[in-house]
Amino acid sequence: MKLIILDRDGVINVDSDAYVKHPDEWHALPGSLQAITKLHRAGWKVAIASNQSGLARGYFDVTALNAMHQKCLAQLRALGGDIDAFFICPHGPDDACNCRKPLPGLFHDIGRRFDISLKGVPAVGDSLRDLQASAAAGCTPWLVQTGNGPKTRQSPELPEHTQMADDLAGVVDVLLANDSSS
Repeated sequence: MKLIILDRDGVINVDSDAYVKHPDEWHALPGSLQAITKLHRAGWKVAIASNQSGLARGYFDVTALNAMHQKCLAQLRALGGDIDAFFICPHGPDDACNCRKPLPGLFHDIGRRFDISLKGVPAVGDSLRDLQASAAAGCTPWLVQTGNGPKTRQSPELPEHTQMADDLAGVVDVLLANDSSS
């Protein structure tokens, strides 16, 4: 089984410092849904690992979050794509959970769900915490230059062997090219 783990805000959809709180505020980044569709059609499993502290902060509720995910799925399915699972951390930064990135709890949950070793599984993010969590779980971190990516790229703390791409479509192009050559 081929698995990819994606952050949501800043990788699939436009991020906001004021949080994406409602489906009307959820807007796919150019090319992101098409990239996920390519993966899906190539037989990849797609899982989302996303901190959603807006729940803990009371900015939105689970109903609004589910509606955002349903909007994403509807747009994806219209293209012939799909996401196999959404994993979210609903906690705030001070809740001392193990699922909030940069800790790897969400990634471990994904590994258990799909009964797969995460060693080398590509994990795409735009923030340092995404990359740190994926590296701690044994994944191959990919930094995209959407969302917080340009700022993150400047960090001296990037995990070793972090791969870079302009956006999710760039990551997918590399992965699928490597897939066909192996």
